[in-house]
Amino acid sequence: MSVHSEIKKITTETLRKMKFDKEKITMLTAYDFTTAKMVDAGGVDAILVGDSASNVMAGYETTLPITLDQMIYHAQCVVRGVDRALVVVDLPFGSYQSNPEKALESAVRIMKESEAHAIKLEGGSEVEESIQKIVNAGIPVMGHLGLTPQSIYQFGTYKVRAKENDEADKLISDAKLLEELGCFALVLEKIPAELAKKVSESISIPTIGIGAGADCDGQVLVYHDMVGMNKDFTPKFLRRYLDLYSEITGAVSQYVKDVKSADFPNQTESY
Repeated sequence: MSVHSEIKKITTETLRKMKFDKEKITMLTAYDFTTAKMVDAGGVDAILVGDSASNVMAGYETTLPITLDQMIYHAQCVVRGVDRALVVVDLPFGSYQSNPEKALESAVRIMKESEAHAIKLEGGSEVEESIQKIVNAGIPVMGHLGLTPQSIYQFGTYKVRAKENDEADKLISDAKLLEELGCFALVLEKIPAELAKKVSESISIPTIGIGAGADCDGQVLVYHDMVGMNKDFTPKFLRRYLDLYSEITGAVSQYVKDVKSADFPNQTESY
C-alpha cells in the first residue's frame, strides 16, 4: 500500500463533522508548491489560496488588483503540493460581483483548471444569486462575512466590523442565509468575539475566524504573517510563531559575507 493511499483527505464533510464533534478547525494560506507542501505536512485541515496573494506575493496595497488567471496559477501550484488538506481558493474582486453567470464561470474555471476543492467569496445577501448558482453547479462554497477586504474602498478602513447593532443584525441574518444557500463553511473576519460566538452557535456550518475570538469553530491566518515574514504587519489578532524575516535576512547577510571573503565555496563544496 502506498503512503498516499493511507492519507485521509479532508473534505467539506470532514469540516462539518469537526464542528459537530467540537474539534477545532485549522486553516492557513499558501500560494506556492513549496509552502503548500510544508503547511500540509504540518497538519492543517484546510489551505486557503487567498487573494491576500495580491499583498504578500505581488506587493499590492489591497487585494483588488489580483486577477482570476493569477489566482488559478497560485491554486495550481498549491494543489500540486497537497496530499491531505482541503484546498479553498478565493474568487478575486470583479470575478463574481457583477452577475451570477460570470460568478459561475469564474468558479468553474478555478475548479477545472486548478483542481482545487472549493471556492470562497465575500459578502452576504448582495451576492445571494451568485452563491446559489455556484452551489447549484455542485461547487462547494465557503462564505466570508465581517471585514471583507475586497470592499475596502466602500468601508474606507480595515477596522473591526459589526460593532453597531444594525451591522451585527445583518451579519447574523447573512450567516443564516449563507447556510440556507448551501455554503459549507464561513470565514468571520475582524468582528467582536461575542458576535462571532453568537453566529457560530446559531448556524450548523463551521465558522472560521480571523480576528473574531476563540469561539469560532476554527481559525485562519495568513502564512507569511504567522511565520513572521512580514515584520511591519502587527494586528492585535496575529500570533507570530517564528521571526523568519530576521532569520532569512541574517542568513542572506552571512552568505554575502562568506562569498565576499572567499570563504564560500570552500574545498569540500567544490568538485
